[in-house]
Amino acid sequence: MSLPKNEPATALPSTREQIAATYHRPLLDLIHEAQSVHRRFHTPSEVQQSALISVKTGACPEDCSYCSQSSRYKTPTEPTRMMGLDEVLDFARHARENGASRVCMGSSGRDVKDNRDFEQVLEMVSRVKALGVETCVTLGMIDAAKARRLKEAGLDYYNHNIDTSEAYYDRVITTRSYGERIDTLSAVREAGLHVCTGGILGLGESDDDRISFLHQLASMDPQPESVTINRLVPIAGTPLAGTPMLDVLVVARTIATARLHMPEAPIRLSAGRESMSDEAQALCFLAGANSVFSGEKLLTTPNAGNRDQSLFERLGITAKACAHS
Repeated sequence: MSLPKNEPATALPSTREQIAATYHRPLLDLIHEAQSVHRRFHTPSEVQQSALISVKTGACPEDCSYCSQSSRYKTPTEPTRMMGLDEVLDFARHARENGASRVCMGSSGRDVKDNRDFEQVLEMVSRVKALGVETCVTLGMIDAAKARRLKEAGLDYYNHNIDTSEAYYDRVITTRSYGERIDTLSAVREAGLHVCTGGILGLGESDDDRISFLHQLASMDPQPESVTINRLVPIAGTPLAGTPMLDVLVVARTIATARLHMPEAPIRLSAGRESMSDEAQALCFLAGANSVFSGEKLLTTPNAGNRDQSLFERLGITAKACAHS
């Protein structure tokens, strides 16, 4: 069990230098300290399961070099129109029955526009929320007015990743600035929504970039209520298709550093989990990850969900109940 939470949560000091000192600690010492902090603020035997569905796929004008949904690249992903409400609700019910306490809905595109698709998303949020699960969407850039409409519809979390460090960002994306991503997160916070943000490891970035990425997250005031850590899944047709897979020990090191500097935030081990061994995933949980996406597919990439039940049983992990239903 976690330790009593009778003291206010305090993260470690989060200057860039202090985060760097944490990140570069011997790995076993780092993970031991991270697990100790994790047990203070979380129940170590619980992992939140979330389910992710792409309600509209592809035809995105952005040039994110890792993404199969960009219209600039020839990839296996076929564009689709907005999914129907009944199909989304069926997915959400099935996810809830299989232990998911949060349902995330993603729609491709640069930003949120006032159109029929947005009205459909609002209805999806409202109806999925009524099922008794947390709701999350990722729709690209958004302003405070549209964020407020999502809040009124019952949205709990808005996901918008910063992806990497500000210094490395232009090597990955040129059609949307780093500042625009920060502006979207500010609009989400202004509307009273929970912030879900994080990034992708293994884009070719350095340790210094990962430290700067963590510094940006930990410096947010308040800190994000949900942090996503993805490991790049190289996709045929994208500029990063031939990128070597990042060492899982670097993933664990990043998660442990995030746990120490953002002690209260759920940290979701997201994309890239399908290629990890059970032992590698266990190491990431030990480092402080306590959330995953369930199911066999993320937006367009494979997921390890079909192995989760067996792994969780072997590790003694149970699904965390919904906190905001």
